[in-house]
Amino acid sequence: MSADSQRISRLQPYLDRPEPAPTLLKMLVGVQLAGFREDAGLAQEQAARRLGFSAAKLSRIESGKGRRPPAEGDVRALLELYDTDEYEASVLLKLLQRAGEPGWWQRYDKRLMPEWFDRLVGLQEAAAAIRTFEIQYVPGLLQTPDYTRAVVERGLPAAASAEVRRRVELRTRRAELLLRADAPQLWAIIDESALLRVMGSKDVMRAQLEHLVEMSRRSNVTVQIVPLDVTNASAQSIPITYLRFGGLDLPDVVYLEHIKSANFLEDQDETEEYRLALDRLADEALEPRASLELLRETMERRYGA
Repeated sequence: MSADSQRISRLQPYLDRPEPAPTLLKMLVGVQLAGFREDAGLAQEQAARRLGFSAAKLSRIESGKGRRPPAEGDVRALLELYDTDEYEASVLLKLLQRAGEPGWWQRYDKRLMPEWFDRLVGLQEAAAAIRTFEIQYVPGLLQTPDYTRAVVERGLPAAASAEVRRRVELRTRRAELLLRADAPQLWAIIDESALLRVMGSKDVMRAQLEHLVEMSRRSNVTVQIVPLDVTNASAQSIPITYLRFGGLDLPDVVYLEHIKSANFLEDQDETEEYRLALDRLADEALEPRASLELLRETMERRYGA
């Protein structure tokens, strides 16, 4: 088997995933197409021109962005242009077909799932490792339903009860990925202030901290707390989510959320800065065992019966 065939054979398991992973599959299709183009000795502009595509269209296909996968006809034209091996082409076309299957989160109303949020959930579902830093709230993947409800009600005070319920349901379903057999590794760094800010009630906070303690015992979850007496905390004032996709030639992705939008960074120079920032925060935070003790102490001292 050629090196290219070995490369594409690693994609075979993604055809058998019980749940579709459209975000990941669109990225994989794009990365492989870019690889085939480079193997054919064509620049992006040259390939686009030969097929009558705009450079922006081919760039979009290769980046795997957008709600929908590329059209099959466009992908077939690219594979033919690159003189792709029949086996490699067949695997890629099967991946493309699976990329068109909606993920569970895409069944929610688009008002709850704007395109940037759809992409985040899809990336988290596909990630091998997730690193996150939160300064105001407990990370979403570690929230209890009651805590989530309090967060939603604070952020959307005019929202109808049905919308609040759906948002809580959505976040709770997202958190289930940590319990899967193929769950990603989650490394969460949380500012201590998030533990002290009462969301909902003291009972809600006690249950939330108990949940953090319970989840931190899982082999795929690491929780570290940045104590209040670390005054600079690497000067991070915004939440950070860093996603990595094990061994598939996919770039790491940094997610930075704003009030009604988000930025996704994929350039290695940019993502490396955030990886180093998270490393510094981890060094400044309490070790996992000491973080667990602080969680228990806070639960008893601040939210005890």
